[in-house]
Amino acid sequence: MSANPLIPESKLPALGTTIFTQMSALAQAHQAINLSQGFPDFDGPRYLQTRLAHHVAEGANQYAPMTGVAPLREAIADKTAALYGYRPDATREVTVTAGATEALYAAITALVRPGDEVICFDPSYDSYAPAIQLAGGVLKRQALQPPQFRVDWAHFATLLSEKTRLVILNTPHNPSATVWQKADFAALWQAIAAHDIFVLSDEVYEHICFAPQGHASVLSHPQLRERAIAVSSFGKTYHMTGWKVGYCVAPAALSAEVRKVHQYLTFSVNTPAQLALADMLREQPEHYRELPDFYRARRDRFVQALAASRFEILPCEGTYFLLADYSAISDLDDVSFCTWLTTEVGVAAIPLSVFCADPFPHKLIRLCFAKQEATLDAAAARLVAL
Repeated sequence: MSANPLIPESKLPALGTTIFTQMSALAQAHQAINLSQGFPDFDGPRYLQTRLAHHVAEGANQYAPMTGVAPLREAIADKTAALYGYRPDATREVTVTAGATEALYAAITALVRPGDEVICFDPSYDSYAPAIQLAGGVLKRQALQPPQFRVDWAHFATLLSEKTRLVILNTPHNPSATVWQKADFAALWQAIAAHDIFVLSDEVYEHICFAPQGHASVLSHPQLRERAIAVSSFGKTYHMTGWKVGYCVAPAALSAEVRKVHQYLTFSVNTPAQLALADMLREQPEHYRELPDFYRARRDRFVQALAASRFEILPCEGTYFLLADYSAISDLDDVSFCTWLTTEVGVAAIPLSVFCADPFPHKLIRLCFAKQEATLDAAAARLVAL
């Protein structure tokens, strides 16, 4: 064996293990209640499980078509039409991916060329930046300020240049739990209409939206959807994050480019899971229609349980996350506070600063309420005691 093994120069030298993995491991090591990583501690619909077993038993265990099985793509197209007033072509404009993260990566890789500028809004989900960096793009971030986390459109206009290639948005927004409104999409269109700029709309929490006006999708905007890729996640909708099945909807020309990357990234997605999801969409559409009420009840229960605490809870319009200001409890920075909270109090959370490139001075943590009621009650009891 060589005494000097060849070590590659890293393409992502500043990147380590994600904070989500770190906090989950810390929670496990200290037997803390894990409200950090965004996954439910309960199972998804029984019908979906039985349909998976059915398709496995029926022999649907070989490669699926690269773009996704036809029944699922047709069901996605019909759902999109029912919700957003626009029916994409199931054959040319709907692509099933190995989770939303793969869809995001494939879209960024397909669109971003070396030197292209990409705009995103901080706090932002952590998978965007590495994909942009690997594609040779230049990330420009617009900071959103708590508690509203609204886009300053005048400032946004100053970020645009002849090199701007892509804008990435996320609604409902992780981690701020805010949502875009139709007026935001109108403002985005007004800003980029005269430029050759694409849009990547991360809408994985589309069915976990509590805003009175409901979820505003890029697919509802006639002009934007002609240059946009919308990404969603069955894992979020059906409490089955481990299935890793997502999809994207985009015009045929954009879908063709995304599929070129998808074809050599994963090629195709778990066949029986796709068929089971197609059955679920057809037979039990009430599940995703009732999902806002399902999670609203958990949100309200958790907020009420925390009312006696010294945390200040920020408004939550969507996702299954709450932001909590701990200024009245500690002077620690948010990373140190989350470590202390996990090891000493027994509740794991995520510090908000990890979603931002620039220093984030606010004392905010993110808590996941996609948990059983007993889990939320136990976590709240520990937090109220601080």
